[in-house]
Amino acid sequence: MVIRMERPEDREAVFAVNRAAFGGEFEPKLVDGLRRSPAFIPELSLVATVGGSVVGYILFIRLVILNGPAEHAALGLSPLAVVPDMQNRGIGTALVQTGLAESKRLGHSLVFVVGRPSYYGRFGFLPARARGFEVAFPVPDDTFMVRELTPGAMEGLSGLVKHPIVFNN
Repeated sequence: MVIRMERPEDREAVFAVNRAAFGGEFEPKLVDGLRRSPAFIPELSLVATVGGSVVGYILFIRLVILNGPAEHAALGLSPLAVVPDMQNRGIGTALVQTGLAESKRLGHSLVFVVGRPSYYGRFGFLPARARGFEVAFPVPDDTFMVRELTPGAMEGLSGLVKHPIVFNN
């Protein structure tokens, strides 16, 4: 398995991976929309390949935490996808670990995710609402999570986590 930055020629394969993993068009179209938005960070759009074929994908995007008039930068992990016949082989884990390490290397300090606590908890994600963060769309408390990449990054920080407008579509 090789994890690398997504290339333009990977786009159709990334669309297919997301469609297969999620069973629909929402996530693949979301990725396409995010690529066209200011939230997109090319260095944090990663693919996993096996035998040269794209079998997994992860994307970290720019988010903003609104706290009164102040704004703070953060990242959002969305989506993580592995084709069904390659799941449970460590590909998703490798994508998350590589993505978090690269995010930290690029100087980011906080990452939010909406996902399964049993999965993301093992990477250090914690309930975000319990730490004073809110999100503008309805999600169960336990699925809205945050992880510090820099120790103390959440200290004294709270507010509304604003996602790119493409999430509203």
